[in-house]
Amino acid sequence: MKSLDTLEFAGRFARLGDAFSAAVEPTAVEQAKMVICSADALALLDLPAETASDPRLLQLASGAWHWPEVTPRAMVYAGHQFGGYTPRLGDGRGLLLAEVLNNAGEYWDVHLKGAGLTPFSRSGDGRAVLRSSIREFLASEYLHTLGIATSRALCVTDSDTTVWREHRETAAMLIRLAPSHIRFGHFEYFYYNKQYAELEQLHEHVLKDLYPECLTAAEPLAALLQAVVKRTAHTIAQWQAYGFCHGVLNTDNMSILGLTFDFGPYAFLDDFQQAHICNHSDHHGRYAFNQQVSIGYWNLTAFAETLTRYVAIERLQEILDGYADIQQQAYLTAMRARLGLLGADAGDALLIDKLLVQMDHSAVDYTLFFRRLGEQPAAAALATMRSEFANQAAFAEWVDEFLLRCSTDTRSQAQRRTQMHAVNPLYMLRNYLIQLAIDEAEDGNYGLLHKLHQVLSDPFTEQPDCENYAQRPPQWGKHLPISCSS
Repeated sequence: MKSLDTLEFAGRFARLGDAFSAAVEPTAVEQAKMVICSADALALLDLPAETASDPRLLQLASGAWHWPEVTPRAMVYAGHQFGGYTPRLGDGRGLLLAEVLNNAGEYWDVHLKGAGLTPFSRSGDGRAVLRSSIREFLASEYLHTLGIATSRALCVTDSDTTVWREHRETAAMLIRLAPSHIRFGHFEYFYYNKQYAELEQLHEHVLKDLYPECLTAAEPLAALLQAVVKRTAHTIAQWQAYGFCHGVLNTDNMSILGLTFDFGPYAFLDDFQQAHICNHSDHHGRYAFNQQVSIGYWNLTAFAETLTRYVAIERLQEILDGYADIQQQAYLTAMRARLGLLGADAGDALLIDKLLVQMDHSAVDYTLFFRRLGEQPAAAALATMRSEFANQAAFAEWVDEFLLRCSTDTRSQAQRRTQMHAVNPLYMLRNYLIQLAIDEAEDGNYGLLHKLHQVLSDPFTEQPDCENYAQRPPQWGKHLPISCSS
C-alpha cells in the first residue's frame, strides 16, 4: 500500500495544455471536518483505509493543500443543456487535482468538487453544499455495488464557510475519482469553436490513453464512436433495469467512458412510474425515466456531430443506428436476471413490458417486487403480491404467462433464490433515507450517514438489525423535490 506522499502521478490530460484547462489554486474552506470516506475508493489509489483519518487527506479534501508535484486544473467544455447549446461551460467549481497511476496500471483522476471560483464559474460561487455532496457520495458508491459503471466518491468534507442557495447552507467539498473526466461537451467545445487542431489533439489523447483498442481499426474515430455507443447503451440499460433516474442528461454530463457521471437531482424509483421526473426543474419531462434511452441516443448524436469532419456521415449514422439494439439486448439480459428467467425467449420483451404496464398503474415498489419474487417459488411469491396491483385480473393473466415461461426451469428453489438475490438488492438508496442522513449531517451528526453507507455497501445481503433500511418509504418520502441547486 502507499501513502498520500508516495503516489505516482501521470498528468496525461494536463499535458494537453492551456487550451483545454486553466491552472487554478483551490480556495480553502474554514474549519473543515471529515464527514465520510470510502475505504473502497481509497483502495483504488492504493491507499489503506486508515488514510481516512490522515490530517492531510482532510487538507486535500478541503482545498487547504494539494500535492506540490502537480498543478490543479479546471477543465473547459461546452454542452447541450436541456436541448439548448451553451458554448462555454467548464469546471465552475471543480478542479482536477491530479491523475494517479496505481499499482494495477489504472489511471484515476482525483477531482475536487466545491473548490472555489474558476474562470468557468460564470455567475456561480464555485462552491458545493453538504446535501449535494452527500448525495453524490452515496450514489457513486451504491451504483458501483450494483455493477453499474460510475465515477467513484472518495470522501466528503464539511466546513463553517457559508453559501446561499434557496437558503443559507454550509460549503462542502467532495473528492471524485474517475479514469477520465472527459465529456461529450469537450468535443463540442472545440468543434463548434472551429478549433480543429485542438479537437484533433483531443482525439489523439482519447484514442491513445482511453481507447487504445480503436487505434488499430481502419477508421479509429468511427471505432471510437462505436465503443462510446456501446458503453453508453449498456450503462443506460442498467439504469432502466434498476430504476435509476439521472435527472440532468445534458451532453456536458455524459462521460466519454459511459460512466454514470455528474450526479444532481437523481432518484431511484420507489413506486414504479414510467414517466417519473426526479428533477423538479425539469418542467417538461425531458429527462423523465422513460425518456433516458432516447436522450442517450440524442446525446450520442450530438457527439457524433463533432466527428463529421473526419468520418463519413453515413458511417456515423450506421453506428448510431446500432444503439437501440445494443441497449435493448443489455436491458433484456439484466431484466431476465432480475426476474429469474433462464435463457432467452423471443417473447421476453413483451412479457417484461406487460409487467411494467401493470406496475405503472399500481403502487408496486420496484425494488421489493424483484426481491420478493425470489424469496419463494414464483407462483407463491406472485400470489402474495397480487393485491398490490390495481388491475388484478390483468396481473393474473401476466402471472399465467410468466409461469408458463418459467415452466422449464429445473433449478431448486434454493438455487433460484440465491441467483435472484445476487442481482436483486434488498437495500435501495432511497431519497427519504438520504434526506434523513442529510438532516442529521447538517446538524453535525454523521452517524446515520455512515450507517447508510455501510448497509448499502452490501445491498444484496440481509444484514442484522437493518430491517428499516429495506422498508418501503413513508408517503412523505416518495416524492421529495430534488433540484439542480447545489
